Amino acid sequence: MPYEMQLNLRRVAIVSKVGSRESEEAAVIVARMFLAGGSVVYTISPVDTDGAQRVEALEDLRSVHLDLVVTLGGDGTTLRAFRSLENNTPILTINVGGNRGILAEITMDDVEGAIDQIRKGRFFLDRRTRLVASVGGRDLPPALNEVYISRSNMTKTSEIEIQFRNDTVRQKMDGLIVATPSGSTGHSFSLGGPILHESLDVLIITPVAPVYRLASLVVPDQKVAVISSHDCKVVVDAQVIQDVGYGEVITIRRHKKPAVFIRLKKRGLRQMSKLGF
Repeated sequence: MPYEMQLNLRRVAIVSKVGSRESEEAAVIVARMFLAGGSVVYTISPVDTDGAQRVEALEDLRSVHLDLVVTLGGDGTTLRAFRSLENNTPILTINVGGNRGILAEITMDDVEGAIDQIRKGRFFLDRRTRLVASVGGRDLPPALNEVYISRSNMTKTSEIEIQFRNDTVRQKMDGLIVATPSGSTGHSFSLGGPILHESLDVLIITPVAPVYRLASLVVPDQKVAVISSHDCKVVVDAQVIQDVGYGEVITIRRHKKPAVFIRLKKRGLRQMSKLGF
């Protein structure tokens, strides 16, 4: 068993799936476990329990030094939590009501043992590359999985120019996905893209319905620039949408702070096993 570091677990935030009674009830159980261990526990409305401090949103805790965030839900809950954090707080992901829970580490059956392992330092940190898209000099929220660029006018096919390093690719297509290795098993994979090992420092660019068949491109993760000949939408992790005018440069680069997962055991390609390979 690898030993990464010790966590004091002084301040812990519990995040449940929005609108899920099952997840909210599980969040109360987990909150009470941490409270029993002496942690200061923050819950996100509507979750509430005696002894915990309730806030309206995870963003309200950005000024608080959290030692751990626990998410209870599916992958969408995990993506939302990482997007709401501005630091490298590690997240323990618990699958409660998620379809596959590809990003999850444990289920509720494992919670008590997992907390004990963490308190004893029997864990390691899994750092994952994140992306940030910038339009007009303004950064959008960071993405753990992908940035999707889609045409706004469904009756017109856009010509999209992709720039990376000293290379340029230009072709008509409906859109494209720029994904991290973590996101390679998501929408990019469903469009025929390859699965990348989660530790790689690369990005994968997968065209959506190109006029002439264009395979996915694996490129260095420093910077990708995208320009569309028609108005388009930039979608961050399928949760945040930004309208972009034609000809505007969309810059996508590696975010300065990775997503940090608490892991309790070594596995191979984690996401492949969750997909049934």
